Amino acid sequence: MMLSILLQAQSLSDIQNLKVDNLSDAQLEQLIKRAEANGLTTNQLVALAREKGMPASEANKLGQRITDLRMSGQTNSTSGKMEGGRNLMDQEIDLFDSLRKSDPYYDLTPTQKKIFGFKLFHNRQLNFSPSLNLPTPLSYIVGSGDQLLIDVYGASQQSYDLTVTPEGRIFVPNVGPVQVGGASIEAATGRIKNSLGRIYSGLNGANPNTFLQVRLGNIRSIKVSMVGELTKPGTYTLPSFATVFNALYAAGGPNENGAFRNIQVYRNSKLVAAVDIYEFLSKGDQSANILLQDNDVIIVPPLQARVEITGPVRREGLFEVKPNEALMDLFVYTGGFTAQAYKDRVTVRRIENNQRKVLDVSETDFNTFTPKDGDEILVGEALDRFSNRVQVTGSVNRPGEFALGESGLTIKQLIEKAEGLRPEAFTNRATLYRTSDDLTLAAVPLNLKGIIEGTAEDIILKNEDLLFVPSRYDIQEEYYVKISGEVNLPGTYPYASSMTVGDLILRAGGLLESATNSSIEIARRVRDQQSGKIAEITNLTIDPNLQLSAEEANMPLSPFDHVFIRRSPGFEKEQLVTVRGEVRYPGEFVISSSNERISDVIKRAGGLSNFAYPKGANLIRRTIYYEEKSEEEIREQRLKEIRDNLDPKLNRNTNEAEQILFERIEKKLVQIDEEKKKVRSQLFKVSVPTDSISIDSALNASRYKQQDLVGIDLEYIMQHPGSEADLILYEGDILQIPKQLQTVRMVGEVLLPTTTRFIGGKSLKDYISKAGGFTENARKTKAYVIYANGDAAQTRSFLGLKNYPSIEPGAEIVVPRKPIKERMSAASWIGIASSLATLGILVERLIN
Repeated sequence: MMLSILLQAQSLSDIQNLKVDNLSDAQLEQLIKRAEANGLTTNQLVALAREKGMPASEANKLGQRITDLRMSGQTNSTSGKMEGGRNLMDQEIDLFDSLRKSDPYYDLTPTQKKIFGFKLFHNRQLNFSPSLNLPTPLSYIVGSGDQLLIDVYGASQQSYDLTVTPEGRIFVPNVGPVQVGGASIEAATGRIKNSLGRIYSGLNGANPNTFLQVRLGNIRSIKVSMVGELTKPGTYTLPSFATVFNALYAAGGPNENGAFRNIQVYRNSKLVAAVDIYEFLSKGDQSANILLQDNDVIIVPPLQARVEITGPVRREGLFEVKPNEALMDLFVYTGGFTAQAYKDRVTVRRIENNQRKVLDVSETDFNTFTPKDGDEILVGEALDRFSNRVQVTGSVNRPGEFALGESGLTIKQLIEKAEGLRPEAFTNRATLYRTSDDLTLAAVPLNLKGIIEGTAEDIILKNEDLLFVPSRYDIQEEYYVKISGEVNLPGTYPYASSMTVGDLILRAGGLLESATNSSIEIARRVRDQQSGKIAEITNLTIDPNLQLSAEEANMPLSPFDHVFIRRSPGFEKEQLVTVRGEVRYPGEFVISSSNERISDVIKRAGGLSNFAYPKGANLIRRTIYYEEKSEEEIREQRLKEIRDNLDPKLNRNTNEAEQILFERIEKKLVQIDEEKKKVRSQLFKVSVPTDSISIDSALNASRYKQQDLVGIDLEYIMQHPGSEADLILYEGDILQIPKQLQTVRMVGEVLLPTTTRFIGGKSLKDYISKAGGFTENARKTKAYVIYANGDAAQTRSFLGLKNYPSIEPGAEIVVPRKPIKERMSAASWIGIASSLATLGILVERLIN
């Protein structure tokens, strides 16, 4: 099946000449759908295109176009890849059929497409069928089978519907037969008028009052024989209105060997017309396109001479030439030269005396040179070089190309043509790049400032000279200053001359509430290599309201300075702790001092309630792995809350001040989002190495817990406030005081893990009995108890005696599982025995 596809592709062969850039997105989408229907991936489709003769460059373009189309979402394909793809040998449909049929000449060979005039009879968008709705032409020849409609009007009224007999007559009632066959409509009308004049006297005379009109009804069919070098020779039945072109189109036109310029029409064995299709294609001349008659013969003889014209002409291809036709006549059929053509001379390759030769034909000989059969006429291209071009680029107002006149041009005049230098132009030095006679590049340094001021010699420019005027900014590092610390938008900003610290703070969005206006540190680069200093540090105090002070004005910033805004020593943001459970006023509390303890917060919460169980109280504290929000994230969250509360779509109508504030916050949030996108794009470029420990999620959960349960003795704390048991609180601490607990829970290796009510005085073994006892896999000596406050106690053994931990309300008894012991295999025992035997032999030898 693939062989048949390849043979089809070879006959159509347009895949080899296909230009992917000329394909529309709709055509590519159709191709993608057909590929997916046959289970082909994009790579397999591109490989198939290469197998069918598509050049590698075009195949790569095809793959890229398909990828871009899928990425843009324009295609409706369900996936970029089907289920694994099928074997290409199993395909029964040529995937490129849709692309091939987008060309109206897809069934023509490359040679046929090059023949001038060949496409005329193979274009499916053209139709040479004769129009039957035209008025009856006076030159139409009446023949057997024609239907003549005769209308008599005026003083007398009569209509006749008559058919021409095989003898060429019509029979008119009350008149008799009238011979009209072989006559034109005009002549037949005269004969009928004379015959009807015998019964309608008003038809004749100087002042007739009765008139006659003859028109065709159903026209007859004629048979025309098409012979010679035609695509489909044979005998064709055509309407009697058919012309030579209608017959040629029906027969598919001349074939590759047929003549287009000497198509002969024979009637009654006599040559009545010779049709030159080129005259119609180039001049629209249809004088030889005569109406055909019954039994006409059209002969397409073999062509006598054909030449090929290639190069920059409007229409390349194969052209038929007549004897004594000049080269200039051929250029009429090509549409003339293009703008890129070299018109002074063409090259002709000719076969003469059984060998090839080359002829040079100058423009003066175009009207006299006669092409011969098989000639290849090559039209050259104009040189891709300029004869009078100079260029200027860089810091000028109008960079570009300029004409080098006959009077010459200098450096100064070229700059004047470019409307002068830009303000940032570096005039101390410029470079003139010159093309030498051997096409090598040479550089000429210039004192541009001296040339402009007239103190240096001006240079006369030559063809293809290029003047480069650098900018000051192109030859120096871009100046910037940097600010860090307690400002709204820390980062790097462009340097401006006479810029002060206050100006930079304003550019960075102003100071944060936590910032201090004193001890501002400025780090400046040091150029002194001898002293060993890395940076020069200067301290500055500015006005808290950012008013310009004399100290600030006297200390302008320099390029590359780094300004550090410190946090105010007395500034601390509020730190929250949470009290849950059995207190009078549960909720969040702000830590009032750095040494505030558990007892202090309990007092602020109104003390314990009557239902509190102090022994079960616990403290949840953040670990070092707690992912705390950064100050930027906290600031963003607060801005979002303010924005949501000011959003007129979600809240009441706002006044003008609130609307301005809303827009300002919205703008700040957009800036923050853009900065986060930049940071994320940088993170994606960094690959973080991982180890086996970081991959183990279970191990990570235990190693990197963000919060831990801290066991406390709240009864003791409340009785001894400020003691070591009374812990100092930190931000994020959660203090939980449960209600009175009355149950004990048993989990692990017990027969019935369950929860039972607490009974005072009962031991651990008593509660295990309530759970059905230990399982066979229970590790009894390692049983432990977790108390409600988070503390734990394990079972202890001494001289075989087990001391179980006491049980309190809310406790949880955990019985772990025995470790699994792997039994040694027979091979392991054999290995140990062999090792012992070897060791015994060695000991024996050492003793002896």
